[in-house]
Amino acid sequence: MSESVNSAASSHDESDFSSEKSHIDTSNGSDIYDDYIDEVFDDGSFDESEFSDPDFGENYSEEDWKQLEEAFGVGTDGHVEENLCTVAIVGRPNVGKSTLVNRFIGRREAVVEDFPGVTRDRISYLADWGGQRFWVQDTGGWDPNVKGIHAAIARQAENAMESADVIVMVVDTKVGITETDSVMAKKLQRSDVPVILVANKFDSDSQYADMAEFYALGLGDPWPVSAQHGRGGADVLDEILRLFPKEPRSASITEGPRRVALVGKPNVGKSSLLNKIAGEERSVVDNVAGTTVDPVDSIVKLENHLWKFVDTAGLRKKVKNAQGHEYYASLRTRNAIDAAEICIFMIDCSDPVSEQDQRVLNMILESGKALVLVFNKWDLMDEDRRWELEREIEQQLAHISWVKRINISAKTGRALQRLEPYMLEALESWDKRISTGQLNNWLRATIAQNPPPMKGGRVPRVLFATQASTRPPVVVLFTTGFLDAGYRRYLERKFRETFGFEGSPVRIAVRVRERRSKK
Repeated sequence: MSESVNSAASSHDESDFSSEKSHIDTSNGSDIYDDYIDEVFDDGSFDESEFSDPDFGENYSEEDWKQLEEAFGVGTDGHVEENLCTVAIVGRPNVGKSTLVNRFIGRREAVVEDFPGVTRDRISYLADWGGQRFWVQDTGGWDPNVKGIHAAIARQAENAMESADVIVMVVDTKVGITETDSVMAKKLQRSDVPVILVANKFDSDSQYADMAEFYALGLGDPWPVSAQHGRGGADVLDEILRLFPKEPRSASITEGPRRVALVGKPNVGKSSLLNKIAGEERSVVDNVAGTTVDPVDSIVKLENHLWKFVDTAGLRKKVKNAQGHEYYASLRTRNAIDAAEICIFMIDCSDPVSEQDQRVLNMILESGKALVLVFNKWDLMDEDRRWELEREIEQQLAHISWVKRINISAKTGRALQRLEPYMLEALESWDKRISTGQLNNWLRATIAQNPPPMKGGRVPRVLFATQASTRPPVVVLFTTGFLDAGYRRYLERKFRETFGFEGSPVRIAVRVRERRSKK
């Protein structure tokens, strides 16, 4: 029985990445750029023999490769989004937080309705102001006196306050100070994070007198804003950028136990698995689907390492169709995936791989997290079902051939000793970086074996490659033309054959560049 999913298809197609056209900036590393281009290509034709030259690049030093990266614009237009600063938008329900977020990001993405509590979770959006990119984090309404699911929403807002680089507290000019506003302000006064107090719903100059009372919150001058009409938002954005630190707080956070999200549809055995490896009952276990609603965090020591497990609520329906607790459970799961470094994706192997399973898997793949695939309830399988399962894997899970698979029984403990080694391997791949020299030598050999297909009567030329980031690994290819999805899947397959990366997604992005004319 094979222990890995069998296929070589890529986990991402062409639509996953944006390609952009621009001129190469050769102000840095100009001479070595010209030498490099001359060595790789001549002006007239594609020379396959040049790509098979085993001595290519051997005279390039690490500094030479860095200069080439600068010449191709790596690090200038190839930003690493996980290293951006974050501004958290917080406040009690229905003060206009999501409307303000939409103003900041310049598009309507946050859910906005005219009644309290529509934003149920902490959601991040990428924004750009004055040429600086940053995260804007929308949060649910904060209230210190709520219970149940509303308390979980309030905790998410508190988490946002703790992790942000700047906090924007929003109050309602028309309503004035409430008890909840006062409690939140006292909490923020104790924070070492800069706070901007925004008095929203400031629709006319006649409301200046109403703003005076907000000085009592002790958070400095209130900023008059009408998020609905756009008034005052630019001034607040300028202040946010002024207050951002040179490095985001996330870059200096000390690493603790590696974070693991247990993910899968209801009743696949997530809670049973957590209880088995923890040696005690941490989560409510019941054979009724959907018993777990809120995530339960557990610090667990396996063979050699501490791990922070989050037992997530299973996803029963599409988020847009879910209601009540199912809606919140799906958001909890998405939050757990976002907070995790690695996901354990559990499937009940006694049932056919379903559309629900695929939806959960897609959520994980979109997140870019490391991944281990666990088929639970193996003790309930007969030979016929095992044969059927292998066919389902070939047909429905071919696009995650890079994921290690374990067939377990959470009930009996079958094969659980394999879990930690597979998780460690996946995380090592997720963190791995290939040097620019190695990458370009590999690229030349790979293209020599199978050049890109012609487009418009010409062969697109892959000029240069570099790994732009890790977690997940992102490889950027600089080309003279677009590469179709099939050829990118070929490159990913060959990349994995050479460098491994089992258990981690690998993203290949294409940047189409116009060659500089020779003088």
